[in-house]
Amino acid sequence: MPAPIRLRELIRTIRTARTQAEEREMIQKECAAIRSSFREEDNTYRCRNVAKLLYMHMLGYPAHFGQLECLKLIASQKFTDKRIGYLGAMLLLDERQDVHLLMTNCIKNDLNHSTQYVQGLALCTLGCMGSSEMCRDLAGEVEKLLKTSNSYLRKKAALCAVHVIRKVPELMEMFLPATKNLLNEKNHGVLHTSVVLLTEMCERSPDMLAHFRKVRQLSSSQLVPQLVRILKNLIMSGYSPEHDVSGISDPFLQVRILRLLRILGRNDDDSSEAMNDILAQVATNTETSKNVGNAILYETVLTIMDIKSESGLRVLAINILGRFLLNNDKNIRYVALTSLLKTVQTDHNAVQRHRSTIVDCLKDLDVSIKRRAMELSFALVNGNNVRGMMKELLYFLDSCEPEFKADCASGIFLAAEKYAPSKRWHIDTIMRVLTTAGSYVRDDAVPNLIQLITNSVEMHAYTVQRLYKAILGDYSQQPLVQVASWCIGEYGDLLVSGQCEEEEPIQVTEDEVLDILESVLISNMSASVTRGYALTAIMKLSTRFTCTVNRIKKVVSIYGSSIDVELQQRAVEYNALFKKYDHMRPALLERMPVMEKVTTNGPTEIVQTNGETEPAVLETKPPPSGLQPASQANDLLDLLGGSDVTPVIPTAPTSKPASAGGELLDLLGDLNLTG
Repeated sequence: MPAPIRLRELIRTIRTARTQAEEREMIQKECAAIRSSFREEDNTYRCRNVAKLLYMHMLGYPAHFGQLECLKLIASQKFTDKRIGYLGAMLLLDERQDVHLLMTNCIKNDLNHSTQYVQGLALCTLGCMGSSEMCRDLAGEVEKLLKTSNSYLRKKAALCAVHVIRKVPELMEMFLPATKNLLNEKNHGVLHTSVVLLTEMCERSPDMLAHFRKVRQLSSSQLVPQLVRILKNLIMSGYSPEHDVSGISDPFLQVRILRLLRILGRNDDDSSEAMNDILAQVATNTETSKNVGNAILYETVLTIMDIKSESGLRVLAINILGRFLLNNDKNIRYVALTSLLKTVQTDHNAVQRHRSTIVDCLKDLDVSIKRRAMELSFALVNGNNVRGMMKELLYFLDSCEPEFKADCASGIFLAAEKYAPSKRWHIDTIMRVLTTAGSYVRDDAVPNLIQLITNSVEMHAYTVQRLYKAILGDYSQQPLVQVASWCIGEYGDLLVSGQCEEEEPIQVTEDEVLDILESVLISNMSASVTRGYALTAIMKLSTRFTCTVNRIKKVVSIYGSSIDVELQQRAVEYNALFKKYDHMRPALLERMPVMEKVTTNGPTEIVQTNGETEPAVLETKPPPSGLQPASQANDLLDLLGGSDVTPVIPTAPTSKPASAGGELLDLLGDLNLTG
């Protein structure tokens, strides 16, 4: 059989393919030749063929039929064969394949080999794809190599031990004695892998963490002082071409040490105190002109904020994050905002110093930075800066993309409710949000604003005038139109009389008020719920206005035949009030009383029926059983006054009383008012 082509020739041939089909044809032809070669007992080209299979595997073609050939190469005495065999095993095998268990004995023999490079291949393979069974069998050999004086093998054995611990955590104690002298090594590769091993042990076992924290008699055997010494040497050492990256000595090792210090110092006063000085030294001496220095500073900040550090050190860390916000690199600005968001609850005043820079990030073009800046801005709002912060956030709400409007509107609502300096400011802020992003607000925004307006008795005239002007000719923001319709229905008489003292009153006639409500009813932009608000408002105005009652009757009667079942039902009920129960209409349509806000581990309780929502005062005690007395008729009249939304109050079947309350119960029996 002729000798197979070399790997370089195969690569050159495949790269000449003009189409995907031509490439597949070449691959299939070569795979067939490789299969034929594998069938031969004495295959001198097995190494070359497996190398070509690995290249095909990298291109995405199946190469599983070469798994056993990899095992044969591993068993070979030639180093070149072993190297390709182990590489193929790491690429083509994993612990889900039973074939990998056949490698255990070969790896064990190679771990005890006299050549360090063969031992290194075995360590790499075990650390890459060793299963839990394989790790149990070979952990002893790994532990021996961890104690050897050969730095080349120690660094590989340390990483292999990390894999063994991840697969079989109960073997962790086996490697504990070997960690004693790892940090005394001068080789940076050994130091780096040793810190990785110690970090893994501390993260996975609280007992190990306590062991490394405890104070011993010899300070040189303590882990924290050892790490501090290594980190200090890295900072103070001169130029070393072997480890220098952009003028900083081995930044990868520095970052690893800082992460381990963070784990050791978390919730531990003694360890935190031992590392405070070196953290301050790193924070002040690290160069920030390159990304390498910024990476070390970022890890330093995370460590300072996570341990029990001094207050001055925490302020220094937050100031570093503040400088990050001015960096041109978007990634650095993003991690700074994220870190500040995590620390704002514990160091609120220190973060407040960078408020203007954070607000400027709202104007960034990057959506991720913009979202983090928005979240952090809401976290910074308090009673002292609420006016200024809300001004910036409302400006952001005006100009931001639609994807931000819902979260921004919700945040403004919550902040305004918590820190509002006055009711007028609170109402103005919510109305501004509804005007700007009404279509994006939460479902409970309308009932919450209605409740706020109802409870602000002195602001009724001002609010209804502002809402009337806000919806003139624009019905696109449905929540705003719903609130305006409700308020006009409740306080339309204040609008017409011009009793507003907060700002210059406007001259509005009764017909003009009805015109705008009728426009809401016939507008194509009005939802069914909005039309329900408008129709109920028109009905309520029949008791507030004196000259337009006949017009109101006509409007209500028109919607008695509406194709919208909700509007039709309301219109029929309201017509019945005009015709059969006109003497009860003033009581039924009187103003809503002041509402009490009830919170039970969550938002305001809301009762919703017929698509219209209002905050409801929930009964805290069950109603008495038996007959409902006629004295409760006024409560029912009040509840019917705002709309057909009523709290659900269970009642027993009652007989008809002879009083006026009986007529109301007849009305409730004849007409379905609950929807």
